[in-house]
Amino acid sequence: MKFRVERDVLAEAVAWAARGLASRPTMPVLAGLLLHLEDSTLRISGFDLEASSEVDLEVSADGEGSALVSGRLLAEISKALPPHPVEVIADGAKLSINCGASKFTLPMMPVEDYPKLPAMPTTAGTVSGAAFATAVAQVALAAGRDDTLPMLTGVRLEIDGTKLTLAATDRYRLAVRELAWSPANPSAEPVQVLVPARSLADAARSLAGGQELTIALSAGGAGEGIIGFDGGGRRATTRLLDAQFPPYRSLLPNDWASNAEITVAPVVEAVKRVALVADRGTPVKLEFADQTLSLTASGENESQAEEQIEVQFDGESITTAFNPQFLLDGLGALETSSARLLFTSANKPVVLKPTTPENGDGESTDDYTYLIMPVRLPG
Repeated sequence: MKFRVERDVLAEAVAWAARGLASRPTMPVLAGLLLHLEDSTLRISGFDLEASSEVDLEVSADGEGSALVSGRLLAEISKALPPHPVEVIADGAKLSINCGASKFTLPMMPVEDYPKLPAMPTTAGTVSGAAFATAVAQVALAAGRDDTLPMLTGVRLEIDGTKLTLAATDRYRLAVRELAWSPANPSAEPVQVLVPARSLADAARSLAGGQELTIALSAGGAGEGIIGFDGGGRRATTRLLDAQFPPYRSLLPNDWASNAEITVAPVVEAVKRVALVADRGTPVKLEFADQTLSLTASGENESQAEEQIEVQFDGESITTAFNPQFLLDGLGALETSSARLLFTSANKPVVLKPTTPENGDGESTDDYTYLIMPVRLPG
Protein backbone atom coordinates (compact mmCIF):
# COMPACT_ATOMS: atom_id res chain seq x y z
CA MET A 1 0.00 0.00 0.00
CA LYS A 2 1.37 3.40 -1.00
CA PHE A 3 -0.30 6.80 -1.33
CA ARG A 4 0.46 10.50 -1.45
CA VAL A 5 -1.71 13.26 0.03
CA GLU A 6 -1.50 16.87 1.17
CA ARG A 7 -0.40 17.31 4.80
CA ASP A 8 -3.38 19.42 5.92
CA VAL A 9 -5.92 17.03 4.37
CA LEU A 10 -4.35 14.03 6.09
CA ALA A 11 -3.93 15.78 9.46
CA GLU A 12 -7.55 16.92 9.56
CA ALA A 13 -8.93 13.50 8.61
CA VAL A 14 -6.73 11.62 11.09
CA ALA A 15 -7.56 14.03 13.92
CA TRP A 16 -11.29 13.62 13.30
CA ALA A 17 -11.18 9.82 13.15
CA ALA A 18 -8.96 9.59 16.25
CA ARG A 19 -10.98 11.97 18.44
CA GLY A 20 -13.01 9.23 20.12
CA LEU A 21 -10.32 6.60 20.62
CA ALA A 22 -10.07 5.31 24.17
CA SER A 23 -6.90 6.16 26.11
CA ARG A 24 -7.06 2.77 27.83
CA PRO A 25 -8.85 0.44 25.42
CA THR A 26 -10.05 -3.03 26.42
CA MET A 27 -8.14 -4.43 23.43
CA PRO A 28 -4.84 -2.99 22.12
CA VAL A 29 -6.15 -2.84 18.53
CA LEU A 30 -8.89 -0.43 19.61
CA ALA A 31 -6.20 2.21 20.14
CA GLY A 32 -5.47 2.04 16.43
CA LEU A 33 -6.76 3.71 13.30
CA LEU A 34 -7.49 1.49 10.33
CA LEU A 35 -6.23 2.83 6.99
CA HIS A 36 -7.84 1.16 3.98
CA LEU A 37 -6.78 2.14 0.46
CA GLU A 38 -8.89 1.19 -2.56
CA ASP A 39 -9.36 2.89 -5.96
CA SER A 40 -7.48 6.07 -4.92
CA THR A 41 -9.79 6.49 -1.89
CA LEU A 42 -8.28 6.29 1.58
CA ARG A 43 -10.72 5.40 4.34
CA ILE A 44 -9.61 6.13 7.91
CA SER A 45 -11.65 4.39 10.62
CA GLY A 46 -11.77 4.39 14.41
CA PHE A 47 -13.93 2.18 16.66
CA ASP A 48 -14.27 1.60 20.41
CA LEU A 49 -17.02 -1.08 20.21
CA GLU A 50 -19.67 1.55 21.06
CA ALA A 51 -19.06 4.37 18.59
CA SER A 52 -17.32 4.40 15.22
CA SER A 53 -16.01 7.09 12.88
CA GLU A 54 -15.02 6.90 9.23
CA VAL A 55 -13.70 9.52 6.84
CA ASP A 56 -12.87 9.19 3.13
CA LEU A 57 -10.34 11.26 1.24
CA GLU A 58 -8.97 11.16 -2.28
CA VAL A 59 -5.26 10.38 -2.59
CA SER A 60 -2.71 9.59 -5.27
CA ALA A 61 -2.48 5.82 -4.84
CA ASP A 62 -0.11 3.10 -5.93
CA GLY A 63 -1.70 -0.22 -5.06
CA GLU A 64 -4.29 -1.15 -2.45
CA GLY A 65 -4.27 -2.55 1.06
CA SER A 66 -4.89 -1.92 4.75
CA ALA A 67 -2.79 -0.90 7.74
CA LEU A 68 -3.53 -0.54 11.45
CA VAL A 69 -1.40 1.87 13.50
CA SER A 70 -1.61 3.82 16.76
CA GLY A 71 -4.26 6.48 16.27
CA ARG A 72 -2.88 8.86 18.89
CA LEU A 73 0.64 8.69 17.46
CA LEU A 74 -0.53 9.04 13.86
CA ALA A 75 -2.60 12.10 14.79
CA GLU A 76 0.31 13.75 16.60
CA ILE A 77 2.72 13.04 13.75
CA SER A 78 0.30 14.24 11.05
CA LYS A 79 -0.26 17.51 12.90
CA ALA A 80 3.49 18.09 13.38
CA LEU A 81 4.60 17.38 9.80
CA PRO A 82 6.05 20.23 7.72
CA PRO A 83 3.82 21.83 5.04
CA HIS A 84 4.68 19.44 2.23
CA PRO A 85 2.90 16.53 0.52
CA VAL A 86 2.97 13.34 2.60
CA GLU A 87 3.95 9.93 1.24
CA VAL A 88 2.77 6.89 3.22
CA ILE A 89 4.05 3.38 2.52
CA ALA A 90 3.00 0.13 4.24
CA ASP A 91 5.69 -2.48 3.84
CA GLY A 92 5.72 -5.66 5.88
CA ALA A 93 5.06 -4.81 9.54
CA LYS A 94 6.06 -1.13 9.25
CA LEU A 95 4.32 2.03 8.07
CA SER A 96 6.62 4.73 6.72
CA ILE A 97 5.59 8.40 6.66
CA ASN A 98 7.75 10.73 4.57
CA CYS A 99 7.15 14.49 4.39
CA GLY A 100 9.87 16.85 3.21
CA ALA A 101 12.95 16.15 5.33
CA SER A 102 10.88 14.34 7.99
CA LYS A 103 10.57 10.57 8.10
CA PHE A 104 8.71 8.38 10.60
CA THR A 105 8.36 4.63 10.87
CA LEU A 106 5.49 3.14 12.88
CA PRO A 107 4.88 -0.50 13.82
CA MET A 108 1.63 -1.91 12.47
CA MET A 109 -0.86 -3.97 14.46
CA PRO A 110 -2.54 -7.05 12.94
CA VAL A 111 -5.41 -5.88 10.76
CA GLU A 112 -7.19 -9.23 11.14
CA ASP A 113 -7.62 -8.59 14.88
CA TYR A 114 -9.49 -5.33 14.31
CA PRO A 115 -13.27 -5.67 14.90
CA LYS A 116 -15.65 -5.13 12.03
CA LEU A 117 -17.25 -1.69 12.07
CA PRO A 118 -21.06 -1.54 12.17
CA ALA A 119 -22.74 -0.90 8.84
CA MET A 120 -24.58 2.38 8.35
CA PRO A 121 -28.29 1.79 9.18
CA THR A 122 -31.26 2.69 6.99
CA THR A 123 -31.59 6.40 6.21
CA ALA A 124 -34.30 8.08 8.27
CA GLY A 125 -33.97 11.58 6.86
CA THR A 126 -31.83 14.68 6.48
CA VAL A 127 -31.40 17.91 8.42
CA SER A 128 -29.23 21.02 8.29
CA GLY A 129 -25.92 20.08 9.89
CA ALA A 130 -25.51 23.47 11.57
CA ALA A 131 -29.09 23.54 12.90
CA PHE A 132 -28.78 20.01 14.26
CA ALA A 133 -25.47 20.79 15.98
CA THR A 134 -27.01 23.84 17.64
CA ALA A 135 -30.07 21.88 18.79
CA VAL A 136 -27.96 19.06 20.24
CA ALA A 137 -25.73 21.51 22.11
CA GLN A 138 -28.79 23.23 23.60
CA VAL A 139 -30.20 19.94 24.86
CA ALA A 140 -27.18 17.78 25.74
CA LEU A 141 -26.10 20.20 28.48
CA ALA A 142 -29.04 18.96 30.57
CA ALA A 143 -28.13 15.27 30.28
CA GLY A 144 -26.96 13.45 33.40
CA ARG A 145 -23.37 12.36 34.00
CA ASP A 146 -24.09 9.44 36.34
CA ASP A 147 -23.55 6.19 34.43
CA THR A 148 -25.50 4.28 37.08
CA LEU A 149 -28.61 6.02 35.72
CA PRO A 150 -28.24 5.32 32.00
CA MET A 151 -31.72 6.61 31.14
CA LEU A 152 -30.56 10.09 32.18
CA THR A 153 -27.22 10.05 30.32
CA GLY A 154 -28.89 10.06 26.92
CA VAL A 155 -30.72 12.45 24.64
CA ARG A 156 -34.15 11.29 23.58
CA LEU A 157 -34.59 11.71 19.85
CA GLU A 158 -38.16 11.67 18.56
CA ILE A 159 -39.09 11.58 14.89
CA ASP A 160 -42.66 12.39 13.93
CA GLY A 161 -43.21 13.33 10.30
CA THR A 162 -41.28 16.49 9.51
CA LYS A 163 -40.58 17.29 13.17
CA LEU A 164 -37.49 16.23 15.10
CA THR A 165 -37.57 16.60 18.90
CA LEU A 166 -34.58 16.33 21.24
CA ALA A 167 -34.89 16.13 25.03
CA ALA A 168 -32.54 15.53 27.97
CA THR A 169 -32.79 15.73 31.76
CA ASP A 170 -30.64 15.07 34.83
CA ARG A 171 -33.61 15.40 37.24
CA TYR A 172 -32.67 18.99 38.12
CA ARG A 173 -33.28 20.55 34.69
CA LEU A 174 -34.87 19.57 31.42
CA ALA A 175 -34.05 20.84 27.94
CA VAL A 176 -36.30 20.29 24.90
CA ARG A 177 -35.70 21.47 21.35
CA GLU A 178 -37.81 20.97 18.23
CA LEU A 179 -36.63 21.49 14.67
CA ALA A 180 -37.85 20.74 11.18
CA TRP A 181 -36.23 18.08 9.06
CA SER A 182 -36.80 16.11 5.84
CA PRO A 183 -37.85 12.51 6.55
CA ALA A 184 -37.00 9.78 4.05
CA ASN A 185 -40.54 8.46 4.48
CA PRO A 186 -42.99 11.17 5.61
CA SER A 187 -45.71 8.59 6.35
CA ALA A 188 -43.49 6.41 8.57
CA GLU A 189 -44.59 5.65 12.12
CA PRO A 190 -43.18 7.94 14.85
CA VAL A 191 -39.85 6.76 16.29
CA GLN A 192 -38.29 7.38 19.70
CA VAL A 193 -34.71 6.39 20.57
CA LEU A 194 -32.24 7.23 23.33
CA VAL A 195 -28.77 8.28 22.15
CA PRO A 196 -25.73 8.61 24.47
CA ALA A 197 -25.44 12.36 25.03
CA ARG A 198 -21.66 12.55 24.78
CA SER A 199 -21.53 10.57 21.53
CA LEU A 200 -24.39 12.56 20.03
CA ALA A 201 -22.87 15.91 20.97
CA ASP A 202 -19.48 14.90 19.56
CA ALA A 203 -20.95 13.63 16.29
CA ALA A 204 -23.19 16.67 15.81
CA ARG A 205 -20.40 19.13 16.56
CA SER A 206 -17.81 17.45 14.35
CA LEU A 207 -20.21 17.05 11.40
CA ALA A 208 -21.73 20.53 11.60
CA GLY A 209 -19.57 21.79 8.74
CA GLY A 210 -21.59 19.93 6.11
CA GLN A 211 -24.65 21.69 4.74
CA GLU A 212 -26.77 18.56 5.00
CA LEU A 213 -26.58 15.79 7.58
CA THR A 214 -28.11 12.37 7.01
CA ILE A 215 -29.44 10.53 10.06
CA ALA A 216 -29.84 6.75 9.84
CA LEU A 217 -31.50 4.36 12.29
CA SER A 218 -31.50 0.59 12.57
CA ALA A 219 -34.81 -1.22 12.89
CA GLY A 220 -36.09 -1.74 16.39
CA GLY A 221 -34.35 1.24 17.90
CA ALA A 222 -33.29 -0.06 21.33
CA GLY A 223 -31.02 -2.81 22.58
CA GLU A 224 -28.61 -3.48 19.75
CA GLY A 225 -29.94 -0.48 17.82
CA ILE A 226 -27.56 1.82 15.99
CA ILE A 227 -27.84 5.45 14.97
CA GLY A 228 -25.65 6.79 12.19
CA PHE A 229 -24.69 10.23 10.90
CA ASP A 230 -23.31 10.96 7.44
CA GLY A 231 -22.13 14.34 6.22
CA GLY A 232 -19.30 15.83 4.20
CA GLY A 233 -17.57 12.52 3.52
CA ARG A 234 -17.58 11.62 7.22
CA ARG A 235 -19.67 8.98 8.95
CA ALA A 236 -20.22 8.22 12.61
CA THR A 237 -22.29 5.58 14.38
CA THR A 238 -23.10 4.90 18.01
CA ARG A 239 -25.11 2.28 19.86
CA LEU A 240 -28.45 3.35 21.28
CA LEU A 241 -29.15 3.13 24.99
CA ASP A 242 -31.51 0.37 26.08
CA ALA A 243 -33.21 2.39 28.82
CA GLN A 244 -36.57 4.02 29.45
CA PHE A 245 -36.47 7.81 29.27
CA PRO A 246 -38.70 9.60 31.82
CA PRO A 247 -42.10 10.88 30.58
CA TYR A 248 -40.76 14.42 30.37
CA ARG A 249 -43.77 16.09 28.77
CA SER A 250 -45.72 15.71 32.01
CA LEU A 251 -43.12 17.94 33.70
CA LEU A 252 -43.89 20.93 31.50
CA PRO A 253 -46.51 23.21 33.12
CA ASN A 254 -49.42 24.52 31.07
CA ASP A 255 -50.47 27.47 33.25
CA TRP A 256 -48.42 30.34 34.71
CA ALA A 257 -49.07 32.49 37.75
CA SER A 258 -46.50 35.09 36.69
CA ASN A 259 -43.89 35.72 34.06
CA ALA A 260 -40.88 37.91 33.46
CA GLU A 261 -39.22 39.09 30.27
CA ILE A 262 -35.49 39.64 30.64
CA THR A 263 -32.60 40.81 28.50
CA VAL A 264 -30.25 37.84 28.55
CA ALA A 265 -26.79 39.44 28.56
CA PRO A 266 -27.21 41.69 31.65
CA VAL A 267 -28.80 38.86 33.64
CA VAL A 268 -25.96 36.47 32.72
CA GLU A 269 -23.36 39.00 33.86
CA ALA A 270 -25.27 39.73 37.07
CA VAL A 271 -25.60 36.03 37.95
CA LYS A 272 -21.87 35.52 37.36
CA ARG A 273 -21.01 38.46 39.61
CA VAL A 274 -23.21 37.59 42.59
CA ALA A 275 -22.24 33.90 42.32
CA LEU A 276 -18.63 34.84 43.03
CA VAL A 277 -19.33 34.80 46.76
CA ALA A 278 -21.52 31.68 46.70
CA ASP A 279 -20.09 28.51 48.23
CA ARG A 280 -20.18 25.32 46.19
CA GLY A 281 -23.80 24.18 46.11
CA THR A 282 -25.12 27.51 47.37
CA PRO A 283 -27.93 28.94 45.21
CA VAL A 284 -28.42 32.42 43.85
CA LYS A 285 -31.69 33.94 45.01
CA LEU A 286 -33.89 35.81 42.53
CA GLU A 287 -36.72 38.10 43.64
CA PHE A 288 -39.10 39.50 41.03
CA ALA A 289 -41.20 42.48 42.09
CA ASP A 290 -42.17 45.96 40.80
CA GLN A 291 -40.48 45.49 37.41
CA THR A 292 -37.21 44.70 39.18
CA LEU A 293 -35.11 41.56 39.49
CA SER A 294 -33.03 41.43 42.67
CA LEU A 295 -30.23 38.87 42.79
CA THR A 296 -28.50 37.91 46.03
CA ALA A 297 -25.98 35.29 47.11
CA SER A 298 -24.01 34.58 50.26
CA GLY A 299 -20.97 32.54 51.20
CA GLU A 300 -18.62 31.76 54.02
CA ASN A 301 -17.40 34.44 56.43
CA GLU A 302 -20.70 36.27 55.92
CA SER A 303 -19.75 37.39 52.41
CA GLN A 304 -22.71 38.64 50.37
CA ALA A 305 -23.48 40.02 46.94
CA GLU A 306 -26.52 41.89 45.65
CA GLU A 307 -27.55 43.34 42.32
CA GLN A 308 -30.72 44.72 40.77
CA ILE A 309 -31.85 44.74 37.15
CA GLU A 310 -34.92 46.24 35.50
CA VAL A 311 -37.19 43.63 33.90
CA GLN A 312 -40.73 43.37 32.59
CA PHE A 313 -42.73 41.43 35.17
CA ASP A 314 -46.38 40.42 35.20
CA GLY A 315 -47.97 38.76 38.22
CA GLU A 316 -47.56 38.56 41.98
CA SER A 317 -44.11 39.05 43.45
CA ILE A 318 -42.09 35.83 43.60
CA THR A 319 -38.85 34.78 45.25
CA THR A 320 -37.00 31.70 44.08
CA ALA A 321 -33.43 30.35 43.94
CA PHE A 322 -31.36 28.34 41.48
CA ASN A 323 -28.09 26.56 41.14
CA PRO A 324 -26.19 29.38 39.40
CA GLN A 325 -24.46 27.11 36.87
CA PHE A 326 -27.74 25.46 35.86
CA LEU A 327 -29.27 28.90 35.34
CA LEU A 328 -26.26 30.10 33.33
CA ASP A 329 -26.37 26.95 31.18
CA GLY A 330 -29.96 27.66 30.21
CA LEU A 331 -29.38 31.33 29.51
CA GLY A 332 -26.24 30.55 27.52
CA ALA A 333 -28.10 28.06 25.31
CA LEU A 334 -30.52 30.72 24.07
CA GLU A 335 -30.03 32.19 20.62
CA THR A 336 -32.06 35.31 21.34
CA SER A 337 -31.18 38.53 23.16
CA SER A 338 -34.27 38.32 25.37
CA ALA A 339 -36.10 35.51 27.13
CA ARG A 340 -39.15 34.73 29.25
CA LEU A 341 -39.22 33.13 32.69
CA LEU A 342 -42.57 31.46 33.41
CA PHE A 343 -43.53 30.72 37.04
CA THR A 344 -46.26 28.63 38.66
CA SER A 345 -44.99 29.03 42.25
CA ALA A 346 -41.72 29.68 44.09
CA ASN A 347 -40.99 25.99 44.71
CA LYS A 348 -42.09 24.55 41.39
CA PRO A 349 -40.09 24.25 38.16
CA VAL A 350 -39.52 27.43 36.21
CA VAL A 351 -39.61 27.44 32.42
CA LEU A 352 -37.12 29.48 30.42
CA LYS A 353 -37.94 30.16 26.78
CA PRO A 354 -36.48 32.45 24.13
CA THR A 355 -38.56 35.48 23.24
CA THR A 356 -39.38 35.13 19.56
CA PRO A 357 -41.80 36.91 17.22
CA GLU A 358 -45.19 35.47 16.47
CA ASN A 359 -45.97 33.87 13.14
CA GLY A 360 -48.88 34.87 10.88
CA ASP A 361 -51.34 32.83 12.97
CA GLY A 362 -50.55 34.78 16.12
CA GLU A 363 -48.73 31.83 17.70
CA SER A 364 -45.28 31.90 19.22
CA THR A 365 -42.53 30.30 17.15
CA ASP A 366 -40.56 29.17 20.23
CA ASP A 367 -38.79 25.86 19.69
CA TYR A 368 -36.55 25.65 22.77
CA THR A 369 -37.64 25.05 26.34
CA TYR A 370 -35.38 24.88 29.39
CA LEU A 371 -37.01 23.83 32.66
CA ILE A 372 -35.07 24.25 35.89
CA MET A 373 -35.89 23.06 39.40
CA PRO A 374 -35.56 25.77 42.08
CA VAL A 375 -33.52 25.23 45.24
CA ARG A 376 -35.72 25.33 48.33
CA LEU A 377 -34.84 28.31 50.48
CA PRO A 378 -34.64 28.01 54.30
CA GLY A 379 -37.99 28.83 55.91
